[in-house]
This record gives sequence, structure tokens and C-alpha cells, in this order.
Amino acid sequence: MANSPQAKKRARQIERRTAVNKARKSRIRTYLRKVEEAIASGDQAAAADALKAAQPELMRGVTKGIFHKNTASRKVSRLAARVKALG
Repeated sequence: MANSPQAKKRARQIERRTAVNKARKSRIRTYLRKVEEAIASGDQAAAADALKAAQPELMRGVTKGIFHKNTASRKVSRLAARVKALG
């Protein structure tokens, strides 16, 4: 347990940041799931639209420190390849 006032404050801050990051990560996963579902349905137009919506969300996660830049780029690249293969 945190003993100093500084450590107690840090614990409170971490708690808040964790909640925010969890919400952001969940939001990004929702966008990715929509792309996956569109790919599974075989509709290239819908998949392309879903990917176009998911890409900025993923990159926003990078700027907010949720994902590493290369991780987000890899996810976008792999999804884009799968969407392209539908056509």
C-alpha cells in the first residue's frame, strides 16, 4: 500500500489513466471487430469502409500511448492486405 502522500496521489492518477486507456482500447477493438466481420461476410466495399474508419482510431491509440507505432502499422497493413484479397 502507498504510504507517502506522493505515492497515494500517483496511485489515484494511475487508477484514472487505467480507466481511460481501457475505454480507448475497447473502442479500438470494436472498430477492428467491425473490419473482421466485414471481411468474414465477404463484402469488400463494407470491409474497405470499416478499415478506413478503423485506421485513424488505431493511430490515435499510438499517439495516446496505448499501442506501439509498429504494432498499429502491422495491424493496419495485415487488415488492408486481407481487404484487398477479397476483390
